[in-house]
Amino acid sequence: MADQRSVTRPAGPAGHGGPAPDQDTRVGRPGRGADAGTAPPTDQQDRGSDAGVAQPADQQDSGGAEPGGWTLSGGTTARDGASTMGPDRATLRLALVVGGLVLAVLLGFGLGRANGRPTDRTAATVATAAGDHTHAPGTGAHQHDGTGGDSSGDAATGLSVSSGGYTLVPSGGEFTAGRAGELRFQIRDAQRRPVTRFAIVHDKPMHLVVVRRDLTGFQHLHPTMAADGTWSIPLTLPQPGVWRAYTDFTAVADDGRQTPATLGVDLVAPGEYAPRPLPAPATRAAVDGFTVDYEGTPQVGAAVPLRFTVRDPAGRPAALERYLGAYGHLVALREGDLGYLHVHPGPGPATDTVTFWLTAPGPGSYRMYLDFQVAGVVRTAEFTLTVR
Repeated sequence: MADQRSVTRPAGPAGHGGPAPDQDTRVGRPGRGADAGTAPPTDQQDRGSDAGVAQPADQQDSGGAEPGGWTLSGGTTARDGASTMGPDRATLRLALVVGGLVLAVLLGFGLGRANGRPTDRTAATVATAAGDHTHAPGTGAHQHDGTGGDSSGDAATGLSVSSGGYTLVPSGGEFTAGRAGELRFQIRDAQRRPVTRFAIVHDKPMHLVVVRRDLTGFQHLHPTMAADGTWSIPLTLPQPGVWRAYTDFTAVADDGRQTPATLGVDLVAPGEYAPRPLPAPATRAAVDGFTVDYEGTPQVGAAVPLRFTVRDPAGRPAALERYLGAYGHLVALREGDLGYLHVHPGPGPATDTVTFWLTAPGPGSYRMYLDFQVAGVVRTAEFTLTVR
């Protein structure tokens, strides 16, 4: 916090620009000079300058006593046996030191209060040590490297309607739970123009993923686009609640530049919303008699292989077919903010096993959805995953 780091530290204890804690018992203390019979040590004579208070020229050179004299307990300076009354220079020096300290403390306090709160030296130290990067309290753990850089602080996408100069603009969006409706939307560029050119990625120009905010009701759809850039698709939201729709695409600009983006928007199906708790983590899932297992432990910020094996209802290796250009299609959503991860496998032979490389953007609970096709039918196996 810049306002905290800009406050000049007032004179403090010994070793930090201020007088030693027991200085008042050593400089000009009544009776000490008379008892000792000697002048104060040199380090005590010059102590006043440590607090940043300039000393008069005659005091800087005198060392606290005139030549040939010494300090008496009552503030009397004797020279050659003659006494004169008045405050001695050691007492004046001590007064200047104390006055300087009081002034510095008051100035520091005033600067802190000028910002509406007292100076917090601990927070300022932490901010400096972190390289001028601070976090709000309660901010959970998060990474700042090549896997992130967006508003979420990591590689998860789909958290906003705008990204990379493109914006998702839905129309309508009113749904009745359990009844067929229609979702219509456009993707617009930075000049608010509808985008009509999209790259074919994994066999489709647009991938639409819809899920309720408790991560149930997953749907992977492919809308069609009209000449004016409006996408549309029939859509049924089976249960009441707030649903999240993700558009996963690669836009092609006028100059041919391609920009991949995932944009998200909420859809509402009015009614009583009864969210379901996330199932416990497991590495096995069953769907329509098929059994799917996976191996691998995702890590934060590191690409880790996840190897999925599919068995048919008879327990035999399933004959996976190509779906969307690959033998499997994997989406992972993070519980809470619904951060989106879209992962595709590399090319491979037609077997019962498919491998994905997944990089977890941060710790937390995730729901993974594996689409696979056997005998022309696409099925989805779901898993809960905890990343620590």
